[in-house]
Amino acid sequence: MPENVNSEIGRLLVSVTSSVGFIPIKNATVKIYAERQSADQERVLVETLNTNESGQTDRVDLPTPPRSLSQEPSEIRPYAEYDMEISAEGYEPVSISGSEVMSDELAVQNVEMNPLEEPNLVQSDILIPDHTLYGEYEAKIPEEEIKEVNESGEIVLSRVVIPEYVVVHDGRPEDRSAKNYYVRYKDYIKNVASSEIYSTWPEQAIYANVLCIMSFTLNRVYTEFYRGKGYDFTITSNTAFDQKWIYGRNIYENISYVVDSIFNNYLSRPGVTQPIFTSYCDGNRVTCKGLSQWGSKYLADQGYSAIEIIRYYYGNDMFINSTNYISGIPSSYPGYDLTVGSRGAKVLQMQQQLNRIAQNYPAIPKIAADGIFGVNTKRAVQTFQGIFLLPQSGIVDYPTWYQISNVYVAVTRISEPG
Repeated sequence: MPENVNSEIGRLLVSVTSSVGFIPIKNATVKIYAERQSADQERVLVETLNTNESGQTDRVDLPTPPRSLSQEPSEIRPYAEYDMEISAEGYEPVSISGSEVMSDELAVQNVEMNPLEEPNLVQSDILIPDHTLYGEYEAKIPEEEIKEVNESGEIVLSRVVIPEYVVVHDGRPEDRSAKNYYVRYKDYIKNVASSEIYSTWPEQAIYANVLCIMSFTLNRVYTEFYRGKGYDFTITSNTAFDQKWIYGRNIYENISYVVDSIFNNYLSRPGVTQPIFTSYCDGNRVTCKGLSQWGSKYLADQGYSAIEIIRYYYGNDMFINSTNYISGIPSSYPGYDLTVGSRGAKVLQMQQQLNRIAQNYPAIPKIAADGIFGVNTKRAVQTFQGIFLLPQSGIVDYPTWYQISNVYVAVTRISEPG
């Protein structure tokens, strides 16, 4: 294939936490290496970084191929790959190969490290394969968009529930040697979207594709598709059966924010309770009855909105639905933004959660838990938003409320079904 020319710049942030207790690791050393052009070539160290008290490195600029390569199907890989070695006192070192950085985008590489006294909890050697729009993967096996379901099982089938976790089988369904991974729902969607589409695409194309990825996933959850066949997982990582999920891969800041903003949405048709099984394909090498990923990009270029893109492929009776049943969170969004001047029980709860999160993330200032949203609370919210990839508005909007809830649950290990 033609050679990559890294003539533009992307950004990378590395976030390091313990695999035990969702604790950020301070003073971890992150060494970033340029991609080797041949197996016998010496690795070239391009950056050495250290993590701060939130377990994060500075955002570092790295050379990438031109952004234009990701706007059309290309034989030239449109992203740069970087390898990393992460080390920290008291933890097993981690090796990552193939983290993908795109022009003018922030790539976020999350890293979990095993304490030396508890080895082998998570993988310490991570290999990120080619992106699905660039590499060779199996084409999706066609399926009906609405499944027959039996009124039984652990999911209440009269309503759609956002699960706290999905269980991802990292292989074909019948491959019993493949591992199962428990993955938080939003993290799963962010991983799949970062694996299936390019973060350089127009925002409305990203929204349309994320909606399809979520509806696809929630159909698997709602219908208990694999559990009904005797398997012990929710979904697979195999593209012939499901959608691509890659253990340990990096995500992108803009994709992360889209998912945080609409994670309780899915696609519906009139009179159908279950989320629609929204098949999709790249639309270039493979065509299918469903959304074309490249086609969605071209439509967004022409000014189509996300719902217009979806209706272009699935028909005018498709609409965006949402559910308020969200598993694993202490309390639901109040229905309005919390900002300076807000008062009441929801403000108090948010303040208490932020104070508990600050025990793990001391960059977040401790605040008076008094139910009054003042300037100190705003400052704490802004710091939280900066750490967790949200716009630093200081306003507790929908994505911020649920990100606070998710992190609070992670640091306290609370699990209350929604």
